[in-house]
Amino acid sequence: MSRAVKLIGVVVVASLMTAALIAAGAASHMSPTPAATTVDHPNHATRVVALEHCRATTGPDAACEAAWGAERRRFFRKASQ
Repeated sequence: MSRAVKLIGVVVVASLMTAALIAAGAASHMSPTPAATTVDHPNHATRVVALEHCRATTGPDAACEAAWGAERRRFFRKASQ
């Protein structure tokens, strides 16, 4: 095989791989995941406010530690289901 044919082959394969990556990226951005769009907990707003408060707290706070612990348990329980 000549060098020109090998070069054309490499360019074609690289172009196909690039097109596949672009298509995969576009498909993942087109439809959001259901978990990101739904509120599945009745106290969602309360949890969000508590965690935002705790994020701004600089010192140790037992209520914040409990809120973060509950959030971790909720997150990992859903991930394992």
